[in-house]
Amino acid sequence: MAQFTLNINGSSHTVEADPSTPLLWVLRDHLNLVGTKYGCGIAQCGSCTVHLGDVATRSCMLPVASVGNQEVTTIEGLSEAGDHPVQEAWLEEDVPQCGYCQAGQIMTAAALLKQNPNPSDAEIEMAMNGNICRCGTYVRIKKAIRRAADANA
Repeated sequence: MAQFTLNINGSSHTVEADPSTPLLWVLRDHLNLVGTKYGCGIAQCGSCTVHLGDVATRSCMLPVASVGNQEVTTIEGLSEAGDHPVQEAWLEEDVPQCGYCQAGQIMTAAALLKQNPNPSDAEIEMAMNGNICRCGTYVRIKKAIRRAADANA
């Protein structure tokens, strides 16, 4: 066990964990930030996506020891009021069905728009590739990202 001080959602958190523990489990089990979901455990589905700095990162395979001083943003920290443009567009386009993948989808989309405020459809598809939605709402996901980009323009 080792002690880690993590900067998560703008606050400092100290946790004791094995250095190889994935960030996902530190978030969920140590800090009760359960919006980040466990999907596959092998960084293939995207449900566990958080921002490490400004980069969408799969937290299920990221050892807590690798985080260092980098800012971590979870779905809970994206917007306190749930009014981030991507979150609003998600509701306006009626994206969620079962909802399980939504946090990871939203975090990936928000990172894309932060890096590229006006992505083409091909850039949206490339950025979102690998974020699995069991309900198949991919068309609405792309429309929501386009809506959020247009709202920020």
